[in-house]
Parts: sequence; C-alpha cells; structure tokens
Amino acid sequence: MSEARIDKWMWAVRIFKTRTIAAEACKKGRVSINGALAKAARMIKPGDVIQVRKPPVTYSFKVLQPIEKRVGAKLVSEMMENVTTPDQYELLEMSRVSGFVNRAKGTGRPTKKDRRSLEEFVTPEFMDDFDFEFDFEEK
Repeated sequence: MSEARIDKWMWAVRIFKTRTIAAEACKKGRVSINGALAKAARMIKPGDVIQVRKPPVTYSFKVLQPIEKRVGAKLVSEMMENVTTPDQYELLEMSRVSGFVNRAKGTGRPTKKDRRSLEEFVTPEFMDDFDFEFDFEEK
C-alpha cells in the first residue's frame, strides 16, 4: 500500500483512540501534512511529515509506511517516526508541573485533592527548612 487516508493512518498508529476523533481533529484544523491543513480524506505517502496539535503541544510524525489497518503497539515504530522537537516536550512538562493553575473557567470549585496538590506546588517541602531573615538596615 503506497497511500492511506490520514484519519485511518492516525488511528492505525495510535495517535488517536478512535477514527472518529482523528477525523474530527482534521475537521477542526488541528492536523497538517507538510505544513498544509489536511482534511480527513487526504491521502498520505511515505516521507510526509504530519503535525498534530493536541494543546498545549504540537506533535510531529514522519510517515514511514502508510497503513489503514490498526497494528499492535510494538509495530508502531515501523510505521512512523516521532520527530517532535524537544521544546514541545518541555512545554508539555511545564503544563504538567503547573498542574491546574490555569483551570478552565466553569469547572467549579477545586476538590480537596486539587487544593492539596496546589499547596504542594506553591510551598515545596524544601522551603520549610529555611529561616529567612531580612536585614533592612543600611550600612
């Protein structure tokens, strides 16, 4: 097989859980092939670079083999190559570390677990050992 539909390929290599979600991402403009926005029926071929925006990160994949049948997780590395830049992974890590500081509007009150993780984030354990004394007198 020399070509495959983009939505089927993204589902087959496990970028998205279902083909419907993959097609919806294409429809919303979150998927591009070689820099151009792609519709779900767009055909891909080996060597194409696919960028998928899953906020806050934009993942990039190089097509090694176009397939339309879902494969096992161990075989995914033969079908695509992850070429996502390290700065995108740093962005992902920063969003994980910040936790829920940027909570979505309308999500309601934080749960007890949310409050505890926020307190842990704001006041790390190592800060408890310090005794800060400020000398404001001028010499």
